[in-house]
Amino acid sequence: MWAFDDGTGPSFPGPTYVSRYGEANLVRNINQLPANNGGFGLNSVSTHLHNGHTPSESDGFPCDFFEKGHFYDQHYPNVLAGILSTHPGTGDINESLGFLFYHDHRLDHTAQNSYKGLVGSYLLFNHLDTGDETTGFRLPSFPEFDVPMMFADKLFDPESSPAGLLAFDLFSLDGVLGDKFLVNGKIQPFFKVKPRRYRFRWVNTGPSRFYEFFLTDPKNLSARNPFFVIANDGNLLPKPVQVESMRIGVAERTEVIIDFSKFAGKSIILENRLNQLNGQGPIVGAECNVPEILPAGQGNQLLRFDVDSHPVKDESALPQNQSFYQLPEIVEPRVTRTLRFDRLNGQWSINGQFIDCDTIRFAVEQNSAENWILQNVSGDWTHPIHIHFEEHQIISRNFASPTLKVEHSRKDVTRLQPAERVQLFFRFRDFHGRYPLHCHNMVHEDHAMMGRWEIEPTGDNKVLP
Repeated sequence: MWAFDDGTGPSFPGPTYVSRYGEANLVRNINQLPANNGGFGLNSVSTHLHNGHTPSESDGFPCDFFEKGHFYDQHYPNVLAGILSTHPGTGDINESLGFLFYHDHRLDHTAQNSYKGLVGSYLLFNHLDTGDETTGFRLPSFPEFDVPMMFADKLFDPESSPAGLLAFDLFSLDGVLGDKFLVNGKIQPFFKVKPRRYRFRWVNTGPSRFYEFFLTDPKNLSARNPFFVIANDGNLLPKPVQVESMRIGVAERTEVIIDFSKFAGKSIILENRLNQLNGQGPIVGAECNVPEILPAGQGNQLLRFDVDSHPVKDESALPQNQSFYQLPEIVEPRVTRTLRFDRLNGQWSINGQFIDCDTIRFAVEQNSAENWILQNVSGDWTHPIHIHFEEHQIISRNFASPTLKVEHSRKDVTRLQPAERVQLFFRFRDFHGRYPLHCHNMVHEDHAMMGRWEIEPTGDNKVLP
């Protein structure tokens, strides 16, 4: 394993950043990885703060990698979007982010380096999302009742020497699935919780698996155990949405409120019931492109919650009574662009092209709005598409408004299912410079399903870049 070390010792996942809006961070990344990579991975790195509203030079661009023995400084301003444009001086409070994560983004080696351990969480608070359940939105208090969880699946080789070394299939271009499920670096751990409300921040660190999370009572498999989704990716929803499950692709995040008072004295399993056999994505039924969900108890047991039976104080607000930020207004776009995700000569491509660090595919005009149409023409594969820097809103899936309430939100990763057409709305503000867009099945992005675009004072009108 490789790890980040903040001076207190190496850890996987890396240290959790806890920051507040208006307080900038300057991070010096020093590459002290060993010369011997241990079989896979490359000791050449570029750290990306995923979903950060960050200047280009600190974004962790895949081509801005640095070698062993060198360092790179990154400035995370922790400012609200619109601070230099639509909401000068303050930024738009409705564009607040809460849950980000950082990972290695080295060109051609993102999957290997991140899989090997170079990932960590990044939390942002403000005067409304305060981290204190007695103030602001009154969400469960950090850190005791507000817990980030990083999910990963990995393979370990029982025949290696020594036995049990982490393994990665370098020859799979579809994606890599593991048979051991980790939460915050532990294989299928248990978590002792109190009978009250908790806020969990779930992130899928990949490299290729999708999840559909359910709460399963092993002693009553027919029970339906709802919970509340309060955020999609880094963004709080306008209102919490009650669900019985939540699906996330690679690099997607969700935040949920689970009330364990109804499970006092019980053990409850966090279970992934999404059926996926290979890197193509979830198994999809012939009708309506709906992924296959396994019966309760037949999925992947990820985590066991052991709930105490003694009542405790809970000063957090009831989810059904809460309201958060409002969605930005959708305005007329300056241009509509189409991006087709496909296979080309066995490699992954966007509009028939591979990533080239020196090729600018298109230029967005600073302080403008655009629509992007994402089309999946790759066959039976599902692609989680990530666009750096600015969040988007999903306008339509196959010409219809999103049916899931949790998708009426701001996002930075959108799942693109087989043969699907998704239309997105963006506003590009504040900073300018180069950024990438790519599939976040990390194996796909390492095999060229990525493109460089830029934000400039004057943009172009390329509709099929």
